[in-house]
Amino acid sequence: MIRLFTFAIIFSLLLKQMSLQVHGEVGTAAAYGPPYIPTACDGNRREQFPPGNIFAAVNEGLWDNGAACGRSYRVRCVSGHNKPCKGGSVDVKVVDSCAAGSSCSNTLLLSNDAFAAISRFPNAKINIEYTQI
Repeated sequence: MIRLFTFAIIFSLLLKQMSLQVHGEVGTAAAYGPPYIPTACDGNRREQFPPGNIFAAVNEGLWDNGAACGRSYRVRCVSGHNKPCKGGSVDVKVVDSCAAGSSCSNTLLLSNDAFAAISRFPNAKINIEYTQI
């Protein structure tokens, strides 16, 4: 009886710890490169891009009829083919909606600079955790 009780306590602590590791939504991301303008948010205005060119385009699910413009997300690579993740996270600003096509199968398209901050491979498709900040 004591063994079963001890196992139950340890098991519940492990579950609690595992549940604390995921803080946001999960999805996929890929990199996209120039030309970055015009964007769906601010057209040809270069001022829309944050310092360091750390920005993103979002899929239709996050686009929210344009309400996503200017939102910020903290993005972390969690897995992918050949272990692409560098560790850490990157904060991106939404400046665009991804164009219809195969790239929109991703949750986020990250600018080349944003993608390079979290992935070792520029052409990888990665699994991400993201949170609006």
